[in-house]
Amino acid sequence: MTSPEGALDTRFALAKALAQEAGAMALDYFNRRDTLVIETKRDMQDVVSIADRNVEKLIRERVAAHLPEDGFLGEEFGLTTGSSGYTWVVDPIDGTAPFVSGMPNWCVSIAVLHEGVPVVGVIGAPCHNELYAAAAGKGAKLNGRVLTLDPSRTIRNALTGIGANSYVAPEFVADMVSQLLQAGGNFVRNGSGALMLAYVAAGRLVGYYEPYMHAWDCLAGYCLVKEAGGWYHPFPTEGELLTKGAPVVAGGPGARADLEKLAGIA
Repeated sequence: MTSPEGALDTRFALAKALAQEAGAMALDYFNRRDTLVIETKRDMQDVVSIADRNVEKLIRERVAAHLPEDGFLGEEFGLTTGSSGYTWVVDPIDGTAPFVSGMPNWCVSIAVLHEGVPVVGVIGAPCHNELYAAAAGKGAKLNGRVLTLDPSRTIRNALTGIGANSYVAPEFVADMVSQLLQAGGNFVRNGSGALMLAYVAAGRLVGYYEPYMHAWDCLAGYCLVKEAGGWYHPFPTEGELLTKGAPVVAGGPGARADLEKLAGIA
């Protein structure tokens, strides 16, 4: 019988390999994006392409072949329950709008939950040749370099990532930005929440806040941030709640109080 550590190691290794393989497929689509048929989902800003679907299919098929007892939640094809206690949560291309617009701010995001807790987080950013990888108790790395967050960085001496979408009223977003600026901070938005969470783990951003996000956008980043020495506001993962949206807040230790106040969870 496989030990708990062995089970985690198996999934961590597979997640890293899949991020590389799926990232290569996504990059190939990106390099010929002018040939892709782009569709919309909820609104004209919420886009999807054959690249999203085929990259998710690749990851699903690989996981099913290696670990058929694991559950799987993907943005494009929904939730398949498993029996092992492990569930993969995947966004095949987070940042599809930048992707189809020819900008490099997109990534492949792969998380693995164990009993609802993110225990593996791997984010591949192919345009930047970067692989962020973390597993519970094993730390976080960027291309093999250990990531450790600096507690002296705050919202006032570093940049904060923010996200917004059509689930959130424009007035709420405007107030959120206003509060951050009034507190002495400044913000960045690049179109990929998952990638900005990876940047938090890397110390490039001191925190990230988005009022409404889905599990496939944030759980890999949450694992990365925690293993780098940061914190995150828990995302609901019980049953069908895993498929619903929720506020997402994460950051380095020096930004926690300000970010919790900004998000109204202090």
